[in-house]
Amino acid sequence: MKQIVKMLPFGQTFWAILFLLVQTGCALCLPYITAGIVNRGVLTGDTAFIWRQGGLMIALSAASVAGALLNVYFSARVSYRLGAELRGLIYKKVLEFTKNEFDTFGASSLITRGTQDVTQVQNLIEMGLKFMILAPLYLTGGIILTYLLSPKISLIFIGAIPFLALAGFFVYRFSSPLYAKMQALQDQLNLVFREGLTGARVIRAFNKEDREYEKYQKTNTDYTKTAITAGTIMSVFGPLVAMLMGGATILIMWIGAGSAAAGAIEIGAIMGAVNYALQILIGFSLMMMVILSIPRGQISARRVNEVLNIEVSVENVPLLIDGERLAVNHLTFSYPHSDKKALEDICFEVKNGQTLAIIGSTGSGKSTLVNRIARRTGCVSFAPQKSILFFGTIRSNMHIAKPEASDEEIWRVLKIAQAAEFVQSLDDCVEKGGGNFSGGQKQRLCIARTLLKEAKAYVFDDSFSALDFKTDSEVRAAMKAQTANAVTIIVAQRAATVANADFIAVLDNGRLAGFGTHAELRARCAVYNEIIESQAYTEVAS
Repeated sequence: MKQIVKMLPFGQTFWAILFLLVQTGCALCLPYITAGIVNRGVLTGDTAFIWRQGGLMIALSAASVAGALLNVYFSARVSYRLGAELRGLIYKKVLEFTKNEFDTFGASSLITRGTQDVTQVQNLIEMGLKFMILAPLYLTGGIILTYLLSPKISLIFIGAIPFLALAGFFVYRFSSPLYAKMQALQDQLNLVFREGLTGARVIRAFNKEDREYEKYQKTNTDYTKTAITAGTIMSVFGPLVAMLMGGATILIMWIGAGSAAAGAIEIGAIMGAVNYALQILIGFSLMMMVILSIPRGQISARRVNEVLNIEVSVENVPLLIDGERLAVNHLTFSYPHSDKKALEDICFEVKNGQTLAIIGSTGSGKSTLVNRIARRTGCVSFAPQKSILFFGTIRSNMHIAKPEASDEEIWRVLKIAQAAEFVQSLDDCVEKGGGNFSGGQKQRLCIARTLLKEAKAYVFDDSFSALDFKTDSEVRAAMKAQTANAVTIIVAQRAATVANADFIAVLDNGRLAGFGTHAELRARCAVYNEIIESQAYTEVAS
């Protein structure tokens, strides 16, 4: 939480606190002036004094209202801008994550941390700037001013302090772990719900609706029970404070009545003390709202900081791209918590204008290799294995690769990717995830977007799999002019896609089983021949 507090803008935070002090100071003066009006004005019949003090009360009330409004304004600005900054920092940090960091948190947890947790922190800061200082000021100010009116009555408030502090401590102590559990269960709820949405067809296909509903309902029930328990504990604080301050008011009236009858205390002092009791009750009621938010806010702040403070794993990839060649020298890579090496001692070199095809069986390390290349350089244009389109238009999706690209440039790469045949306008709508396009159309749009960026290396991770053989051949032939001054890397499952490449890298269980041209590998690479023969058998069988 300290790290987040340090992010608060000093100037606006200062003004929020200053206007809160104005609001509180003016409000605290009102009962004291009221006592003076009763004692020196009403009881003595001094009308002029009543008018003077009444005018002062009106001015103080107006100042208190103005201070409250300005405090709310600056508190809202500080808290909501902090929330916006935290969401931006989390989003920016997540974009830097490797697979290791994504696996550490999970997508559902990251969504919760970037939305709900940030909102909890934002609310805590806002209420803290409004009310956190208010209750102590009402308490200390009320006691001091009551002491000036009657030292005897002020002892009642002093005696209530330990009970109020003890009640707040126990409520906080027992509710904090429950809110931590609620946040974890919230992550689990999001995960189960997300899996249910994305896997709805599979669930229906295997007739597992009831099982998945029971799985969700179990987590939902656990969350509900935890929330009820936490809410019950927190709800005790309000009535407890009201009971203590109600008892204090009864004591004030009892002791004050006896003292007034004996002439030891003035009636105005009793009225002022009762008003201060009411102010202290209001202050602690507001404090209760803050205390309700502290456990959840602290847990949320810790979860936000976990994302912001995590060290992104830096991969020391022995890779060189200098505008003339791409060279990988003795690359070895293992995923976290895995004893098996995903890549082991990979070496190759490809010059500008040449095409390198990477082929291998499932799990051989193809995507792992190209991901290492794409991640470690800013001069690579990358088409991922899964075609990803964003909600918007064709033009906005293309501008992701090159924001300043003209319409002519976009149409040129669309023609290269054989996508111009189904794109009517660059303003054509793209639904979420590209749901209004077929698999082949999405791949061609992603290929066009990749080609739009000016890069030293173009990497296509199995980006031609949904294309028929004719379109596949036409796209690769049209690409040559666009990638003539760069290295092209194509990951593919089909031998027909890689046969015409300048070099072919054959991966087998993370090792480079062969490297050369199609003819060279046919002559001396058993793994490559096995892939070709298995595909030929599959085509004949089908």
